Amino acid sequence: MERVYLDNNATTLVDPLVKDAMDPFFTKMYGNPNSLHSFGTEVHPYMGIALDRLYSGINADDDDDIIINSCATEGNNTVIKSLYFESVLNNKKPQMITSSIEHPAVSETMEFLERLGAEIKILPVNSEGIIDPDELRKAIDPDRTTLVSIIWANNETGLINPVKEYGEICRENGVKLHLDAVQAIGKIPVDMKDVLADYITFSAHKFHGPKGIGALYVRKGSGIVPLLHGGEQMAGLRAGTVNVPYMVGMGQALDLAVKNLDFEATEVRRLRDKLEDAILEIDDVEVIGRRELRTPNTILASFKGMEGEAFLWDLNQNGVAASTGSACSSESLESNPTFVAMNIGADLAHTGMRFSLSRYTTEDEIDYAIDVIRNAVKRIRGISSTKNKEYI
Repeated sequence: MERVYLDNNATTLVDPLVKDAMDPFFTKMYGNPNSLHSFGTEVHPYMGIALDRLYSGINADDDDDIIINSCATEGNNTVIKSLYFESVLNNKKPQMITSSIEHPAVSETMEFLERLGAEIKILPVNSEGIIDPDELRKAIDPDRTTLVSIIWANNETGLINPVKEYGEICRENGVKLHLDAVQAIGKIPVDMKDVLADYITFSAHKFHGPKGIGALYVRKGSGIVPLLHGGEQMAGLRAGTVNVPYMVGMGQALDLAVKNLDFEATEVRRLRDKLEDAILEIDDVEVIGRRELRTPNTILASFKGMEGEAFLWDLNQNGVAASTGSACSSESLESNPTFVAMNIGADLAHTGMRFSLSRYTTEDEIDYAIDVIRNAVKRIRGISSTKNKEYI
């Protein structure tokens, strides 16, 4: 049986070139970079190369900070809680603005701080599935708003928010802006000289790097209160021994991702559109968000009259890996947050199935997946129809 991986928004395979770059730092150059002996100091040049690749990959200024951490979840928590701590230490009640379509790493952090006394404003999405800049402009109170935290590209739909406008609005009002850039990096250009965000967060495993490593970008002058204390690593902004092999891997992965952006925009998009066209030929199926507003690899399709767990099981039994939405919340198989936010299927049984490609997805894999999806829909809808007749 063929196996086709269409869940690349959850995680990606490690590029073989990335693995090769990491290998020497496990068994040959394995010293702690904070040690003063040669085993520690010999890894410093490679850490410098990795950082240079990260700065170049997002077009950051040399005076900005890029803090290496474990993942974007840690980065999101660091930024949001840092701004909360800063307000509390200054005897102010923090007000933060976010949206209804955030990843749980942001939404659940906001909910936690709300229980501690923070005021949280949640912006709705418009009919296109994005956060309207005018809604953000109306929500900001320059005297009270501490932070705006909005996802750059949605992890479920792939819809890209107008983050450049958000940056201009926040800058005009003297409010700090954080963007969760996990699903943007490696799929579309990310340029921190063009987008006026104070913070962005990302994880290497979303662009063919290793799991367990990420980064937090901090614009010069923005600053953070460290989430982790206990060491002087990362200029005292994130304690803990630096994961050198994974840092090297992340730098290599971002370098390769940026070099492949044209391929993402053309070939990956072509295969995505081919799969999408085939899905739309199935009765009672809707794809969320216009193609031109989405990252080139992502489809979130609404299948009427389908039960999500059965659909996933059928696809998996036939070798196709997909998702009902965010991998971080998939175990619950609860209502898709994007569907809730956009009021899709409120009165009908709808299953949101996410298919996400990568630069390693092939034409043959897409052809196979199309057949599997079509057959799965026929089987499950046939079963549902039979069950309904039994109750008549």
